Amino acid sequence: MTLFTNVRKAAQKRADYNRTVAEIQAMPLDVALDLGIFREDAHKIASKAVYG
Repeated sequence: MTLFTNVRKAAQKRADYNRTVAEIQAMPLDVALDLGIFREDAHKIASKAVYG
């Protein structure tokens, strides 16, 4: 892969991470609790979802 491809993929993953964090934090509390998600763990959940 070229350097440009690597940078583009890293930027896309970061955007996916930021969007996932924002969606988890914006989730209504009752929905989050029904799913067993604690909004305070948004960064950890997003990291695992995007980066593995």
